[in-house]
This record gives sequence, C-alpha cells and structure tokens, in this order.
Amino acid sequence: MRAAAGRDRGKALTAWRGGVLYTGGDGWTPVTGHTIFTEDGRILAILPSLCDNARTLERKIPAERMHDLQGRYMMPGLINLHVHLNSGGRPAKKKMKPGDYIRLVHLASSNPVLKEAALRLTASHAKTLLMSGVTTIRTMGGIADLDTRIRDRILAGRLTGPRVLACNTGISVPGGHVAGSLAYPARSVSEAVDCVDRIASEGTDLIKLMITGGIMDAERRGEPGALKMPPEMVRAACDRAHHHGLPVAAHVESPAGMIAALENGVDTIEHGALCPTGPESPGTSADGEAVRTNARIMELFHETGASLVTTLSPVVPLSGLDPAFTHMREMDRYNSRVVLDGIAACARQCLEEGIPVGLGTDTGCPYVTQYDTWRELAYFHSFLEVTEQKALETATAGNARIAGIYDRTGSLEPGKSADLLILGRDPVRDLTALRDPEAVVARGILYDRPEIRRYPEIDTQLDTLYRKE
Repeated sequence: MRAAAGRDRGKALTAWRGGVLYTGGDGWTPVTGHTIFTEDGRILAILPSLCDNARTLERKIPAERMHDLQGRYMMPGLINLHVHLNSGGRPAKKKMKPGDYIRLVHLASSNPVLKEAALRLTASHAKTLLMSGVTTIRTMGGIADLDTRIRDRILAGRLTGPRVLACNTGISVPGGHVAGSLAYPARSVSEAVDCVDRIASEGTDLIKLMITGGIMDAERRGEPGALKMPPEMVRAACDRAHHHGLPVAAHVESPAGMIAALENGVDTIEHGALCPTGPESPGTSADGEAVRTNARIMELFHETGASLVTTLSPVVPLSGLDPAFTHMREMDRYNSRVVLDGIAACARQCLEEGIPVGLGTDTGCPYVTQYDTWRELAYFHSFLEVTEQKALETATAGNARIAGIYDRTGSLEPGKSADLLILGRDPVRDLTALRDPEAVVARGILYDRPEIRRYPEIDTQLDTLYRKE
C-alpha cells in the first residue's frame, strides 16, 4: 500500500480488497471475498469482489488507489473515550507536587509563543494516537483551549490526528483533583456555572467535572477518591452544561462520588468504583452496607441512562509493577489496588446489568503512553473476563454509541466515516495484533506503515502485566 499525496487525500474513489473484514457493530464474524470502496472520506460501498457492481467501480480506480490487503485483517478504527493530550505518559524524573503542575500549566499558557509550543507538543500526542490505530478520541481535561484548537486544525487538514471530541479545561474545586492545572478551581456554585459558560464558549463538545480526588492526592491509606465537589455544585454545572447542549463526564473514583454524580445529572462516569465486598479486597467495608450502596449505584445507572467509561490502564501498572521501578509510596500503591478493585467490580456489574460500558486509557498518566490503547482492551479482556470480541466491540461500536457518534463511526458501513485499521494478525484471536498496525485509515486518508516513538523501558515493564495465554 502507498499513501495518497496532496490535498485530495481520502477524497478520491479508493478500493480495499483481498483482506479478512470485520465490519464491527454488534457482530465480529469474519467476512472474506469483499471489497470496501471509499470516497470523500466515507465508506461508499462494501461489495462482493466478483460482483458486477464491484467490477464497475474498480474500472474507475487507478492502480495506486487499488489496495490489495493480501490476507490481512481490516476492522473499524479504535475509539478512546478518555484521553489527556498534555503528557506522553513518561513519569517525571522527580516527585511532582500539585503546585509543580500548576506552575507548568501557567507557564505554558503565559504567552503566545509558549502556548503555541504547548499546542505542538499536545498535537504530537494526538498524532501518536492516530498512528497507533485510534481514529477517534474524547479529551478529558487539558491546558486552556488547546484541545479544541487541535481538533479544529485536524479538521482543517493543518494537523494530522484523530477525530477529537474536546472538553478543554475541566472543573474542580480548590484542593480538588488537578485543580489549577487541568481544571478550574470553582469556589462556589455560581463560579462553577461561570466555568461551564466559559468552557462552552470555546466550542467544546462536552464538559468534564472532577467530583472526587484521585490516587495521588489521597490523604489516607485506603481512602482514594474522596468526595470533593458538593452535590449542589454538580447539579448546577450539569444543568448549565445541558442548557448548552453539552454532555457531562465526571472523574469519579469512589462509591460516594458515583452517587453524587449520578443523582445530579452526570452523563458518563469516568473510572467508577463500587464498594469492595470480598474479604481479599483492600479497603473492604461491611458487606451489608456495601451491597446496599452498590445496589443504589446500579439503580441510578438504570434510572438516569448514564454510562460507565472504564479506565484500567492507569491503575494496573501502579498497583502491579515493582515499586523499585515505579518509586511509588506504599500508600499510593495500596490505594491504586483499591481503585483497581473498585473499577473492575463496577465494570463487571454494569456489564451484567446491561448498562453501557465504554473504555478509555487515561493517556498521559504515568506509564500510560499515547500509543498503548491496545493495552486497555487487553486489560478489559483479562481483568473483566470478557472475550476478545467483546473488548473489540466495546472499543469501537460501544464507545461510539456512548459518545453519540455511532451514526458517523464505530463500525464499517456505507455512509460512515472511512475509519479503518489494517492488521497483520487476527485481533479476535489475539489482541496483541493491535499493537503494531500495518496501516491506519482516518476519514479515508491512508497512513501506511505508521511510525511511533516508543518508550522501551516502559513497554518492557508493562509487558509483564499482560501476556497472551
């Protein structure tokens, strides 16, 4: 395959034939002997290769736009519902405090020259996501208005990257999760509403609330995810966001945070956590109380129609890697395990009850690189004990439905965006096939043999956490 050149890339009639096709959607049955025709960035038709209509279309296509997949596998591009573009995932060499992050963000936003440099860095992370097979992302908190600026430059053809659903800066409270860096610290209900108006005026696609704390800002062992944002502030922010026609996503890492979010209008729970009930789980509470709390959370999901976005990628390495490598405090490692257990339990229960579950990586967190979305599918498969097919379905059609874009992408169907992933091995048999895509097609534009800058020292450690049996 050769990438098309010039400003007409992705617009001319193009054919993709000879491969094993997974159209996605609600089924992952392999299809052979078919050709996908794309034009103007969309899928024009999927036809049996030997039928008259296919041959008629092929006669209109020059040789350089007839792509022979030679037995390779083609599937929908991946969708990552939880991304931070400000970091590449490589941990800082020294321990960073919240004030350090605040100063860095303020510096990056202090003048047009530095802000443009920050934009180029974050844009490079968006490109890395695309080259790794992710054709759509949802950003979950970034520096100033960089996410929407990157989104718009990609749409204009000035940058290379995936489709972006952008939230720009999130909303937190003083002393709350990433307050002052990736989120505005709202001191009152009226300030929270003003923040929603400010973010909406930047043309964002959603609003992000930081309702609880996180692992690294926990103050006590066994108590990560402390509720930080008052329920009345959550309600006011959600009402204002919905007034603007914007959905609300919420950082939540505790059962109390989930109840506050679901009772007050949040549309997607990011991370999530149920009360641990097993005797082997860290932080186990009294079983009777935990069962009642968990049942209430499930009731709220059903009542509100909210969805869960699972993010295992940050907590698996923090809880599973050797502290000699991560240099984590014992308390942080313990709390990582509490959150991992809570997230996994929440996702399992939601799946059992038919509540929509998506996935994202929380890219930019320590040891969560921009090129490793495939690992989230692998963790989803292994920790939640679902099939490889279910993991693939979740990362494509399932995520598209949660993001409200299934009419545009998430499966290979005529009329949808030509967002394709071409692999050398069968992903339904082995999710590690996603690790090195042979080609990525985004909105009809081919990126053949994509090159990615990797961090071998991180990859070597992460590879110990998932191995194909």
